[in-house]
Amino acid sequence: MKTIGFLSFGHWSPTGGSATRSAADTLLQSIDLAVAAEELGADGAYFRVHHFARQLASPFPLLAAVGARTKRIEIGTGVIDMRYENPFSMVENAGAADLIAGGRLQLGLSRGSPEQVIDGWRHFGFAPAEGETDADMGRRHTEVFLDLLKGTGFAEPNPRPMFANPPGLLRLEPHSEGLRDRIWWGSASDATAIWAAQQGMNLQSSTLKADETGEPFHVQQARQIRRFRQAWQDAGHARTPRVSVSRSIFALVNDLDRAYFGRGTSSDQVGIIDNMRAVFGRSYAAEPDRLVDELRADAAIAEADTLLLTVPNQLGVAYNAHLIESLLSHVAPALGWR
Repeated sequence: MKTIGFLSFGHWSPTGGSATRSAADTLLQSIDLAVAAEELGADGAYFRVHHFARQLASPFPLLAAVGARTKRIEIGTGVIDMRYENPFSMVENAGAADLIAGGRLQLGLSRGSPEQVIDGWRHFGFAPAEGETDADMGRRHTEVFLDLLKGTGFAEPNPRPMFANPPGLLRLEPHSEGLRDRIWWGSASDATAIWAAQQGMNLQSSTLKADETGEPFHVQQARQIRRFRQAWQDAGHARTPRVSVSRSIFALVNDLDRAYFGRGTSSDQVGIIDNMRAVFGRSYAAEPDRLVDELRADAAIAEADTLLLTVPNQLGVAYNAHLIESLLSHVAPALGWR
């Protein structure tokens, strides 16, 4: 059994052929797709966060809205750039969204990705401390966020408050019990996967990774997952961690699928991203029987307990629901995922 969800980057563009021509289109259709995915039997609705771009950027209003419209499906991010986040206000926003959703939030965090603007986090009022990189700052924000999520009081109460306080030091409210165990880290390297395990976060590994050995993407990613799990065990955490991988998977079951995606096989690509040599995983697009064979050979999918299907959100809710349904009906059962 695998947990299967979708991951949307939430692109929008006022161009011909796009079903999401505005930010409002993207936000409202994201909610509708989550509702449709739940009805189809999918397990998760996840959203990417990018600032200064025509994409989803402010996750908590969207997560709260999806939580209010759904009952069962997990609701998450993949990922929130922690260089831009105030951990204190984020704890309040996350707590509120999780309570609205009944404890279904699965928050993916990271140090971020290449940006639309130069040092965009500075416009949000943040700057690395002396001797820090921006990545260090993102991890520092994350550590503060994780500590605050424990719900331990830390603030000295006013002796003459406007409202009566509980005894002792005060914590941020609203507090959502259990959310601390549903935080994930989006890792591009083995080293940061090990750090995530040490911090007690679940692991999100996407469709790109630091090219650390020159091996195929899925082989390197599978090794990253194994190193994460070993580091988790070494840290002595009591619970079992979760691991997700993201993939672009298209089961070609009709002529429209073939027109969009039936252009032959793809392969791993190597490139430079943020001054890092990275390997980008292939997309999968084939008739269901062949697709099953190809996915069965993906070592990282085999290692993970959660699969996030990246969806082309600009093709609209109905077509993306069709892609999710095709995976759940034609592929997942044959692989023993359902």
